[in-house]
Formats: sequence, structure tokens, C-alpha cells
Amino acid sequence: MRFRSILAIVVVVIALGLYLGYRVYEHKHNAASLREETLAMAVPEVSVIHAKPAPPTRTITLPGTLRGWREAQIYVRVPGYVKMWYTDYGERVQKGDLLAVIATPRLKAKYRMAKAKVEAQRAKYELAEVTAQRYTNLSSSHAVAKQSITVKKAELKIEKALLDKAKQHLENIEAKLHFKKIVAPFDGVVIERNVTVGDLVNPTGSLSVNDPEKEDNAFTVAKIDKLRLFVSVPQSFGPFLTRGLTADVTVRQYPDRHFTAEFLTVAKGFDEDTRTAVTEFVVENKDHELWPGSYARVQITAPVGGDALIIPSSALVFQEEGTAVAVVTQDNRIHYQPIIVGAFLNAAFKVTEGISKTDRIVNNPSAALLEGDKVRIVTPRPGYVGQPPAEAASEEYEPAAPEEKEPASEEKEPKSKRSAPDDGLAYSKGTG
Repeated sequence: MRFRSILAIVVVVIALGLYLGYRVYEHKHNAASLREETLAMAVPEVSVIHAKPAPPTRTITLPGTLRGWREAQIYVRVPGYVKMWYTDYGERVQKGDLLAVIATPRLKAKYRMAKAKVEAQRAKYELAEVTAQRYTNLSSSHAVAKQSITVKKAELKIEKALLDKAKQHLENIEAKLHFKKIVAPFDGVVIERNVTVGDLVNPTGSLSVNDPEKEDNAFTVAKIDKLRLFVSVPQSFGPFLTRGLTADVTVRQYPDRHFTAEFLTVAKGFDEDTRTAVTEFVVENKDHELWPGSYARVQITAPVGGDALIIPSSALVFQEEGTAVAVVTQDNRIHYQPIIVGAFLNAAFKVTEGISKTDRIVNNPSAALLEGDKVRIVTPRPGYVGQPPAEAASEEYEPAAPEEKEPASEEKEPKSKRSAPDDGLAYSKGTG
């Protein structure tokens, strides 16, 4: 009986020893695992991307304005009243077709007066001519002095000059009377009419009663068999504006249709305010489907060279020294590599210098990452924005030149470390 009790105690002691030993082992194992997990979590996780080559063509989308191949604003050149107009908006006209007639009572009165002055001056001239001839005939008999003969000949010349002056004044009024009929200068379409029956036309040609000095056009006629397309093209796209270049054009009235515009000419000079050049294209419009004055969306694609790379906008880091990207080195440490941005794309940037296709670039780097920090590369979850788009965006813009900043008075951190700015986070679509 005593033996059994001792055996039971021994068994209990052994079991308790085994249990305590297991608990000690388990505690040490958990502590080691926790230490490894803590160390692993202390290393920031990052996802990396690789820059992609820029496409061989460059595409830019710009606003444009369609104008008639010829557009003539027709003004009234004689004072009076609008007697009748004969063509309305949208009517097709031929060269010389009557658009409107101006009633000119004052001008007609001036014409009659000028005509009467011509007749009166002609009578004076004929009288001076007869008188001069008579004095000349009397010179042989010495009945009149030579001085008198000279005077009469001079008076004849004066009367002849006054007659010519009166005739010219009459012709001037006759020429003005021809302007009472407003005619089409070429074949086209009436796209504007600003007159109606009874409108007053001031002597300056103005249709405004309140502002007689202001000139208003009565009609606008446009030739629209083909149209001119005017686009202001940015300076960076200037080298590609050459013969043979075409553009894809869409207008709001036909959103699902595309029209082709051919390059015609460029201004050969940039506007100092916008740094753009006025560029002219030609659009065929035989069916008159497109109208002058239409807003157009113009997409120009041109071949480009170079070895630029594209990265998503979420990979950029804006530092005090300039633009950079966070690159993971071979030993998995962070290095902020300065870059030169060539153009802003729709959701990416074109980089001309600073990186290569093999560089591991951190996408959406945290502001807490500093130069030389150890990182761990992970694969992003589905839906996370990673690589730049396969095709370049259709809109490009030149980056503005960075403003020169005065050096701050406070002490700065060493350049080897990247300070964490308040708003230095780079965000991308689909990320928090």
C-alpha cells in the first residue's frame, strides 16, 4: 500500500515536471516568435513598380475653333435707312446676289445738288472759253492789251479746273450710291444678319443709335465648303507642326463622329502670355455638316524620339531640392533619386532623366520613409494602383518652372535624410 502511494507521488512529480518544462519551453518559443514578428513589423513594407518606356508617339488634346474658309463681314457704307433685306440666316448665296438695299434720301439730294453744280460750272467754263477765244482773236489788231488776253486765258484754266472738280465730286457721290445695294462678295452662306427693315444707318456706317461711332456689320457671309481650324498649340509641341501632320477632330453636335484636319500653317511665333502658337488646319466640309464658330476638340498625334520613361503620379515625391522618387537599393534600403519631369500626363509623369527601367521605385511612398531606411518589399493587394498605364494619356502639359525660394533661416536636416513634410504624401486612385 505504501509502495503504491510512493509510486503515485513519483508519477505526479514527473507529470508536474513535464508540464512545467513544457510551459517554460512554450514561453520561450512564444517570446522568440513575438520578437521576430516585432522586428519584422518594425521594417516598413513597400510596394515597388518599374518605369515603362514612353510611347513612340505623343498625343495632345486641345480646344479649337472652326472658321469659314472665307468669312466676310459686310458693312453699310452709306447713310440712310434699310429699305429691304433679301437673304436670311443660313441661305446660300452666289457672288453678286443682292443681300439688302439701303434707302439714301440725303445722298440722293446731294447727288442732285452736285449734278446741278456741274451744269452751272460747265456754263461758266463755256463762257470763259468763248471770252478767251475772242480776246485771242483781237490780239492781231491790238484792240486789247496782252495782259487782258493772258488774264482771260488763265480764267479759262481756272474754270476748267473748277468744272473737273465738280465732275469728280459728282462721280464720288455716284460711287457712294452704288453702295446702297449690298451684295455677296463670293459664293457662300449667310451666317449673320444684323439689319431689318427701317433700321437707321448713321453717316459712319453704324447701326447703333446710342453710339454712332461704333461700326456694326450688316451681314457675314462665309464660304464653308472647307473650313479653317484654329488651335493654340503649346511651345513643346512646336517641332512637330510640319506638312503632312493630321489631327482628329470632334464637335459637340456630332459626338460620335470624327473628322480629319490637315495641317496648313503655323504662326512661327509664340504668344508671350500663353507660350502657344496659333496653328491652322483645314477640314473638308463638302456636305456643310460643320458650321463656322463651332468649338472643336482637337487631338494631335505626332511621332517623337528619345528614351523617356513613364511613372504613375503616385510615385513622385516633392522635396525642397526638387522632384524625386524613392528607389529601393540592392540591400533593400530607401534612396531618394532626383529626377527631371518632361511632361505631365493625365495620371502619370514623363521622366527624362534620373531613373532607368530596372530601378525598383516605391509606389505611394509614406512621408515617414527617410533616406537609408530598411524596407521590406511586398506584393500589393488586388485593386492597388501600381504600374503606369499601358498607353500614355492623351493630354500633356509642360511643367511650370519651379519658383526660386529664399533659403530658410531655421536649421535644416542633413540632405542624407528626407524630412517628413506636413503634406508630403503622394496619393493615387484606389489607395487610402
